Amino acid sequence: MTDALEGILVVALEQAVAAPVASCRLADAGARIIKLERAEGDFSRGYDDYAEGLSSYFVWINRGKESCRVDLKNPGDLALVEAMLSEADVFIQNLAPGATGRLGIGSAELRQRYPKLITCDISGYAPGTPHYTRKAYDLLIQAEAGLSAITGSESSGPMRIGVSIADIATGNAAYAAILEALLRRARTGQGSQIQLSLFDTVADLMNVPYLTRRYGGIEPPKLGLAHPSIAPYGVFRLADAEVLLAVQSEPEWRILARDVLRDDALADDPRFATNVLRVRNRAVLDAAIQAILAPRGFAETTAALDKARIAYGTVSHVGDLISHPAATALPVETPNGPVEVLAPPAIVDGERTLLRRVPALGEHEAALRQE
Repeated sequence: MTDALEGILVVALEQAVAAPVASCRLADAGARIIKLERAEGDFSRGYDDYAEGLSSYFVWINRGKESCRVDLKNPGDLALVEAMLSEADVFIQNLAPGATGRLGIGSAELRQRYPKLITCDISGYAPGTPHYTRKAYDLLIQAEAGLSAITGSESSGPMRIGVSIADIATGNAAYAAILEALLRRARTGQGSQIQLSLFDTVADLMNVPYLTRRYGGIEPPKLGLAHPSIAPYGVFRLADAEVLLAVQSEPEWRILARDVLRDDALADDPRFATNVLRVRNRAVLDAAIQAILAPRGFAETTAALDKARIAYGTVSHVGDLISHPAATALPVETPNGPVEVLAPPAIVDGERTLLRRVPALGEHEAALRQE
């Protein structure tokens, strides 16, 4: 377990996914996280019961936290939260816009009372925009920001990405912004007020299709398992399987064509001389590659790709991920026993993070109130 943030106290008034992702990253880095929950708990506790009777969402992003139930309409509980905030380094919240302000613990007020405090507010839309006070959830933002319009295939209609990408990306962005604020405070002695929105996060992810449409005049197509800006980059059927191919440069394209596809004419075809031309002529290019690969087997094809150092992959199902040789799972303790989760990606000094326990609802409440 990393100790990079040992001694940092984070108070998290959080629900669901985006804010808990940010505080989970801080917990993994050694910070102490006090998770404030309503009487019935963070509503993500009830999303499913797949992880040994517990919610898969909750187990995934609430490890290493202390759970304390509070009723913010109760003056005593509000005073308890204020006492926590007076000692905190970071306050993260994703309640409805304006809710913390009405309680007297809004970021602006807190920053005046505690100049060293770093506050992080997460909302659906950015302050100052017409949509700011709207309720907003991951799927709604994927659709609103145009992400669903470029996901899937032309025959599928708009589609949601299969994970809560708006929430996850926003939580990771919040984590990065909080780390920057901690570094800034170490230099200046002053905290920061951080504001993030799900819409801004997904809009930032949409910059390539945005620039393609705004300056190229092209509505980005829905290409399924193909890349809108690179060709060949997509899935091809073999005699006994499928394979995903990807090239990143002109030399790689010529190596693929000559050494793997064994077609000099394809390598020298002027329609495919540059990536821009290959994308423009994608249908013809993909058809030519497909015709060559269709009778070949997976073992033969991947051996040639390995020898030529051309990138490729396979289309896995989630069941395949469980036993994938590249996947690393780590144990995390829960109130219902140990559960294995896929590991956070960073390996520091050759070691992965040891994951701390997932709390039961209100598990640390008595100790925290006494403290």
